[in-house]
Amino acid sequence: MTAGISVVIVNWNTRNLLECCLRSIMAVGEGLIREFIVVDNGSTDDSVAMVRQRFPRVRLVENATNEGFARANNRGVDLAQADWVLLLNTDAYLAPGALRAMVELAASKPNAGLVGAHLRNPDGTFQASHTAFPTLRQELLILTGLGRALYGRWYPSHGPNDIAGPRIADYVEGACMLVRRVAYRAVGGFDEGYFMYAEDVDLCRALRDAGWSVWYQPAAVVTHLGGGSSQRRRPERERDLYRSRVRYFRKHHGDAAARTLKVMILATTVVKGVVHGVLRRATGGQRGRLVPSWHDLALHLREV
Repeated sequence: MTAGISVVIVNWNTRNLLECCLRSIMAVGEGLIREFIVVDNGSTDDSVAMVRQRFPRVRLVENATNEGFARANNRGVDLAQADWVLLLNTDAYLAPGALRAMVELAASKPNAGLVGAHLRNPDGTFQASHTAFPTLRQELLILTGLGRALYGRWYPSHGPNDIAGPRIADYVEGACMLVRRVAYRAVGGFDEGYFMYAEDVDLCRALRDAGWSVWYQPAAVVTHLGGGSSQRRRPERERDLYRSRVRYFRKHHGDAAARTLKVMILATTVVKGVVHGVLRRATGGQRGRLVPSWHDLALHLREV
């Protein structure tokens, strides 16, 4: 095993988060890190200048445009020299001992292809870190907002007290993942057809299908702010989210499942728009729309 691990961080216009992330991981690296690679996706803030000036030991890769989260990570892993690579979001900060817990678990499992961490919100409260592979029933619960109320019953996931010990998971959230480089490359890395969202679950599924195991390490505590790299308008974010979900279902469950999900997305979008408009009118707010704008609906129909 090549000594140390490589850290790959993808950045897009999150200069302050990136600086905090780099300072944090360097402070808790515990001598385990061999190299740092930052892949910048065409940022228009001063992210690149900040890295050059304040972190000269970081290898900086500059993309001319925003190539997406999946492609940028793949580029970083291609450059990595260590056997294990930590894929870290700019809004994720490891607690002391977290990295060592992930590395020790990985080293003890010859068939491990990926190790995920125990995510927490900034206030220390629970944040979902792993769950079962998506099904249409789960997607319906998410779209209708019922998923949180039904955790563990009809929506398989883990709760805030799920810290008994490491275990094999279907998939882990992508904010902080330690991947075996040979396994990652064997399955083609992140599917670059995903611009943003769902690439983590797709990777975990690809690893499992190839015979590798995916592990969840509750001892590796990571504070995840959430949404740090998503600064676009809400309709655009939703478009990418829904497009990725549909792509996942088409890839792993077939065209019929993908079409069903598209209908579910459209139906819940319309219903939410109607409810929102009625509530705004009833509470004396500005005149609400009884349906989402045709522009928003067109995005869902055309892009998803």
